[in-house]
Amino acid sequence: MAKHESGMDIDAVRAISRQQLAALGLNDVAYVKDVEVDGGTAFAIFAANGQQLAVLPDRDTAVAAAWENGLAPVTLH
Repeated sequence: MAKHESGMDIDAVRAISRQQLAALGLNDVAYVKDVEVDGGTAFAIFAANGQQLAVLPDRDTAVAAAWENGLAPVTLH
């Protein structure tokens, strides 16, 4: 069994399924991205699987909402 210096089993990582890969971060990470709403800009929060969770009026509110709900926000450009 090959181990990375972090102790991670490299063979297990290489054998990860598409479903397992898609689920990584699902309950931990939220993506914040600007979206167009009624001709203006708003900020949407998306789950790691791409599901839209919320749309808020500004980036700071979207980031705060993600943290408030136990998600670590990551900004997409």
